[in-house]
Amino acid sequence: MRHRRRTAKLGREASHRRAMIANMVSSLFAHEQVRTTDARGRVLRRTAEHMITFAKRGDLHARRQVLRHIPDKSIVARLFEEIAPRYAERHGGYTRLVKTGTRRGDGAEMCIVELLDRPGADSPAVVPEEPAEKEE
Repeated sequence: MRHRRRTAKLGREASHRRAMIANMVSSLFAHEQVRTTDARGRVLRRTAEHMITFAKRGDLHARRQVLRHIPDKSIVARLFEEIAPRYAERHGGYTRLVKTGTRRGDGAEMCIVELLDRPGADSPAVVPEEPAEKEE
């Protein structure tokens, strides 16, 4: 039984799982959205939010802790210089999972993991309310 087991195995050994998560987090920060399975997306969201929280601190120790998980220095620099300042006023909840249905080949539930408030994304349009007409 899985009593209080938090790590999703994802059908991989520990080293392969760590490498896969590091690659997915790097891709998420590079492209600001990733299409993956639902189970992987939930693990990705958890790790990415930890990395953004570290990047919001902005000190050297936080940068080194992020580099433990993401080996690409250009991605880490982008995380600290572009992505983290965007979420300075937000206390968590930096990513969104959008379910997209099942994959055709094996029926796996698919989702899109994306960063919130990303530039160029379709944000919900705010439609101003029209004043009510007065009847005379």
